[in-house]
Amino acid sequence: MSELIIPPVLASAAWLRQRFALGGGADAATSVSEQDLSDQKLIRAAVLVPLIERDSGLTVLLTQRTAHLRDHPGQVSFPGGRCEACDISIVATALREAQEEVGLDPAQAEVLGLLPEYRTGTGFSIMPVVALVRPPLNLKLDDFEVAEAFETPLAFLLDPANHQRHSAETQGGRREYYAMPWEGYYIWGATAGMLVSLHRFLFNAD
Repeated sequence: MSELIIPPVLASAAWLRQRFALGGGADAATSVSEQDLSDQKLIRAAVLVPLIERDSGLTVLLTQRTAHLRDHPGQVSFPGGRCEACDISIVATALREAQEEVGLDPAQAEVLGLLPEYRTGTGFSIMPVVALVRPPLNLKLDDFEVAEAFETPLAFLLDPANHQRHSAETQGGRREYYAMPWEGYYIWGATAGMLVSLHRFLFNAD
């Protein structure tokens, strides 16, 4: 594991509130894409990026998806899913999905704002909703969708030294993606890409 370079004050709840209040370093209307999807009809979805306010520092709540799911089986992800007709907003979608998947009470979530849209090679247009979450967490996992929930230190995920670039051959050609292995968990693809987007938002990276 690399030495963390994010000063504790920059990973505090108060600092995050300030950065989102100021608009951070990114435009929420800007999209991030794994490949050119301009000619595809994308499925609208939202995920919650839950930042847990632990005494030892902020952590990010992530899930390991069950292996039998049609979309992204077995992958590490944020709680989230497709937008439904009952959802009044993107934020409502993210909070509903987090409650359904891991039992996170929406009343515990302090929504800070949105990150740029993330478009996946599997045809999804995902809006990440960032929220601070106050413990205690009384999680109840949907065992059909979620095999496990775990927390990773935010400081580790914000450290650019941990933003690995990998590549793989796909039917559409060679694809590059981010990966952030942590203690036996392989955080990669869209999840890692959105975490890199969070870093760019907070630190005005190009």
